[in-house]
Amino acid sequence: MKNIFLADKSEHEQIVFVWEKSVKATHRFLKQSDISEIKTDVIKYLPSLQVYAYKNPNGEILGFIAIHEDKIEMLFVSPEHFRKGVGSALVNFALKKGADTVDVNEQNDNARKFYERMGFETVARFEKDMQGRAFPLLRMKIKDKKLQQIR
Repeated sequence: MKNIFLADKSEHEQIVFVWEKSVKATHRFLKQSDISEIKTDVIKYLPSLQVYAYKNPNGEILGFIAIHEDKIEMLFVSPEHFRKGVGSALVNFALKKGADTVDVNEQNDNARKFYERMGFETVARFEKDMQGRAFPLLRMKIKDKKLQQIR
């Protein structure tokens, strides 16, 4: 995947910028105070993850995916690049790296539908997010790892 690169720590600021723009466009159930709190967590958490950036030819980060072991921990795309193949390319990249699971906010219907189109299905539901906040999560898992070969 020629547009996807392992992100350098020096790119984390740009990655957090993409994260925030994407969250504001997709997570309408969050208040600004929630976004600020979660942003602090994201900044702390990024260095412990493998973060891959999807870049345009000028080096601008259009989206990113963070992977830990077999789980997609984060996938965010700049809103101006929604539905242009960036998210799909990043998920296919993660699948090839061995990731097969993702947690999605239950209130984020677009994300759930996106993962379903990518071949994931809901296998569990949690009342709270991993930090104990009252934002229910859906655990999704790829239905058939062979699907990654044809996507």
